[in-house]
Amino acid sequence: MSFSNDAPATDSKPAPRQKINIDYKNVEDLRRVVTSNGKIVSRKRAGVSARDQGRLAQAIKRARFMALLPYAAAIS
Repeated sequence: MSFSNDAPATDSKPAPRQKINIDYKNVEDLRRVVTSNGKIVSRKRAGVSARDQGRLAQAIKRARFMALLPYAAAIS
């Protein structure tokens, strides 16, 4: 098997994400960083810093406690 160096090296960065307002009452934005099963997505996928990821996790946990977000997906 031979490899060619014809293709340029791609150092692709993920597309910039939309600004997320981190607040437990802002359920629409929080739903975008939660999977369909109810898991919090990774920093890389959410496109946020470590500090903001911690704030997101805390906001999601507060929203779950206040019954604004489900803990897990509904079983069908």
